[in-house]
Amino acid sequence: MYRKFVKRLLDVTLALTAVIVLSPLFLIIAVLVKIKLGSPVIFKQKRPGKGEKIFCMYKFRTMTDQKDAKGNLLSDEERLTSFGKKLRSTSLDELPELFNIVKGDMSIVGPRPLLVEYLPVYSERERKRHMIRGGLTGLAQVNGRNFLPWPKRLELDVQYVENVSFLMDCKIIKETIFSIIRQKDIAVDTDKVEGNLAELRNGKEI
Repeated sequence: MYRKFVKRLLDVTLALTAVIVLSPLFLIIAVLVKIKLGSPVIFKQKRPGKGEKIFCMYKFRTMTDQKDAKGNLLSDEERLTSFGKKLRSTSLDELPELFNIVKGDMSIVGPRPLLVEYLPVYSERERKRHMIRGGLTGLAQVNGRNFLPWPKRLELDVQYVENVSFLMDCKIIKETIFSIIRQKDIAVDTDKVEGNLAELRNGKEI
């Protein structure tokens, strides 16, 4: 009952409430992003959701569009400003994902939507992570986040899918809030911490 009906109702109710309550914060961040990083204010990236259906995930922009002499974008590390790092460390860059939740692309709690390029390298068990909507936060996020080895992180995603419950969601939301306040297990440069799953599994097991 909870998984099929109540979870979605709670997602919409809580996400809409958060958008309304946090609207002044949305406006302030949008203005600061515009001033410090330029346009567009919202960063959009395709991610796989429930049933591996591709959707466009929204985040506040955290990097500039700086290019080298040949017109190529500089590395992520070079384009990530101190302001962008602050947005990431406080998870404020993820606030626009509330609109993804309202639209039905995502849930408040669930496996984090990862890159589309990872789809071909999941094992059959790991593909179960797409049996439900991806989440703003999840079981892996409150148990190490990007600092977890990939196999452990993906296993936690599957464990969540197999054991979805109201109490588990409440616990994950509570622990997420505490983690953000303490700024625990938050990596601003995730490529350095976790590596690229597709590259790690290209021709070898991890």
